Amino acid sequence: VQLVESGGGLVQSGGSLNLSCTASGLTFSSYAWGWARQVPGKGLEWVSGIYPDRSTYYAYFVKGRFTISRDNAKNTVLLQMNSLKPEDTAVYYCATEFAERTDVQADYWGQGTQVTVSP
Repeated sequence: VQLVESGGGLVQSGGSLNLSCTASGLTFSSYAWGWARQVPGKGLEWVSGIYPDRSTYYAYFVKGRFTISRDNAKNTVLLQMNSLKPEDTAVYYCATEFAERTDVQADYWGQGTQVTVSP
């Protein structure tokens, strides 16, 4: 199983970035996919998730600003991030299988992509 992320970078506060994660080696459409992030000095936290039926989850701190989607034909999960804030600065990871719980656990992880939001 391989998860390849792209789309991170440096953006000013209020700006937007789109993250992409393409998976191979598993039946993409059968899995719930999530994006987690890690701020330096802190643990991983779930940001958003999307289930096979396309129902979604958003952490309270990104609700209304981030949008998760999936393209089963392309084995890709996307995270559109708008109105970014400096506190969104973190390494973002794509992972499966996502589940709505406090502890972040998953079987497979991407390599991570850095998102930096300047004031």
